[in-house]
Amino acid sequence: MHPILFKIGPLTIHTYGVLLASAFFLGLALAVRQGKKEGILPERIVDLGLYLLIAAIAGARLFYILFINPGYYIEHPLNIFKIWEGGLVFYGGLLLGIITGIYYIKKKNLPLWKVADIFAPPAAIALAVGRLGCFSAGCCYGRPADLPWAVTFRDPDSLARLNIPLHPTQLYESLGGLLMFLLLIIMKKKKSFDGQLFWSFVFIYSIIRFIIEFFRGSEIKTMPFGDPLSISHLIGIPLAVLSVYMLLRLSKSHRLQD
Repeated sequence: MHPILFKIGPLTIHTYGVLLASAFFLGLALAVRQGKKEGILPERIVDLGLYLLIAAIAGARLFYILFINPGYYIEHPLNIFKIWEGGLVFYGGLLLGIITGIYYIKKKNLPLWKVADIFAPPAAIALAVGRLGCFSAGCCYGRPADLPWAVTFRDPDSLARLNIPLHPTQLYESLGGLLMFLLLIIMKKKKSFDGQLFWSFVFIYSIIRFIIEFFRGSEIKTMPFGDPLSISHLIGIPLAVLSVYMLLRLSKSHRLQD
């Protein structure tokens, strides 16, 4: 599509980076707004958001390097830091983000699941915008497809396979993130207990990603299980199970308190 937004002399502005930054600031603004309604100080939300951003980028990059393309980065170690070229795995960012978030929330004596719920809808809409960045860069591309909506990447700076109609898996996930955001907003109005939105987000995303993985063409498959299962499949299954368990557990605790 358009990997490079524009150039100013030697400075190159990548569309991927601009959209990722836009996704972060949009999500953070929504989280601050909801935090005020929940009685959480804006500075706490902003600080947590910054920590989550760092953890998400680090986790997503580390996951990609270790599990998706380790050989390339062994040969080109300096390219580890070129995140504007793509190469981030959402699950890696999610997992390290959860760990970082729990640590910060506990350290500041904030209500864990209430704060987690505050960040759930913003995370969904940030995912929707961020995947547009993936589409512009050509990363996270799909398998070859003979479909009316298949996309052919022709820009030589694109990370996708060129001149072959592909599933626009980035757009599939972007649409999934938007629908998830709308669903969580509806659920928020009828929320029964703290943690409901967060664990619903994890569950729904696990299902969406599990389905989309079958159409992905950019991720190396997991050899012991063979094609078409991928590492993301193997992460999504236990996350979905854990989400259901936590939803049932938190719901039961809420009923007992009543």
